[in-house]
Amino acid sequence: MNALTPARNWADYGYAALIVLAGCLTWQLYHGYLDYYEQGILLGSAAGLIWLGWFWKPMRWYFPLTALLALAAIGLYQGELARGQSAFWLKYILSSQSAVMWMCVLFFLAMFVYWLGLFKRSATALRVATGLTWAAAVMAMTSKLVRWYESYLIGADIGHIPVSNLYEVFILFCLITALMYLYYEAKFQARSMGAFVLPIICAAVAFIIWYTFDRQAHEIQPLIPALQSWWMKIHVPANFVGYGAFAIAAMLGIAWLLASPKAIQPATRKGLLVGSLAVFALTLLAHLNAASLASDPNNLTGVGFAAKFGYSIAGLLLVAANRGRLQHVFPKPDMLEEVSYQAIAVGFLFFTIATVLGAMWAADAWGGYWSWDPKETWALIVWLNYATWLHIRLVKGWRGEVLAWWSVVGLFITTFAFIGVNMFLSGLHSYGGL
Repeated sequence: MNALTPARNWADYGYAALIVLAGCLTWQLYHGYLDYYEQGILLGSAAGLIWLGWFWKPMRWYFPLTALLALAAIGLYQGELARGQSAFWLKYILSSQSAVMWMCVLFFLAMFVYWLGLFKRSATALRVATGLTWAAAVMAMTSKLVRWYESYLIGADIGHIPVSNLYEVFILFCLITALMYLYYEAKFQARSMGAFVLPIICAAVAFIIWYTFDRQAHEIQPLIPALQSWWMKIHVPANFVGYGAFAIAAMLGIAWLLASPKAIQPATRKGLLVGSLAVFALTLLAHLNAASLASDPNNLTGVGFAAKFGYSIAGLLLVAANRGRLQHVFPKPDMLEEVSYQAIAVGFLFFTIATVLGAMWAADAWGGYWSWDPKETWALIVWLNYATWLHIRLVKGWRGEVLAWWSVVGLFITTFAFIGVNMFLSGLHSYGGL
């Protein structure tokens, strides 16, 4: 049976019964700590998990497995956070930080094996890469559940859902992007797409590693007052479904350009290669010069973030220079275009929901739905960008190169809205900086 077939059987109803049982146990144990809104979130989460398991069959084992691993970790803690450094299984596998490190290793391995399978045209290697990606997603979800419990071991007033800072939301980004990719991989039977999607996940993984060892960001901190709200539990995950979908579309846009049958003239290719090297060299010199003059670590971080845009431009020029040269290795352009469209459509829906939820949260916290704060303004820019992309495709019928480049540029806009605004522009959301 196809993994995406919606037909119901005993396994579907057994899975639903398991989720209902877990929801009832959660209610029995913790309903005294939940307000009416959080009780609604619990009910909606149970319904959503059942729907996901029915819609996409792998979720029937994925959610129970991650729950069992998290419960195993909770049992090993025995109510003492210090056991995370002494109990073998916690220290090396099941504590939240250990699980995150396993996630990082598995995602990097998956990326390398995807590229190996792509160029060797090895179905076996691609299957192994898919398995590694699933394993990384399991460890990512386990880390989120265990970290949630660990925060309550520190103190009842400290405990919170782990989506409150850049370290936690980058793990969420890796998790959501990986699961969305795995869905499209199964739907279109195109494992080779992983060679393009995994690099953006691994870029986030690299940030997590740097942020962990340079800033000790893995340490659990109390929520600041602005984030002490049940709105965070629904606003942030909805946002990151959008971010993950837009990232997938951008990376497949790059794949489309490389797989396109339209090759470019040798003189143009040479010019683009020279331009790529020039932009890279100039960005590197500016980066090193600015870093040597920056005395404040926060300014140094900002310099590095800004430099990444220059390096990315150099990379895009390199992609343009190789347009059409790898069409016999990469997936078919028509399929890549369809996956990009579906990803942007889903991402746009969830980003719209997240924006509406954010406005409602703002009204609850600050007394107004919209204040033209820089974060809000750039969220609107992101929304308008993808609304226009969808309009152009659906109404005007555009296809191909323009939309591929547009999806790539859209990732730059989204990245600045996500991180850049917090680093370079001050406003009500300035608490989200590095």
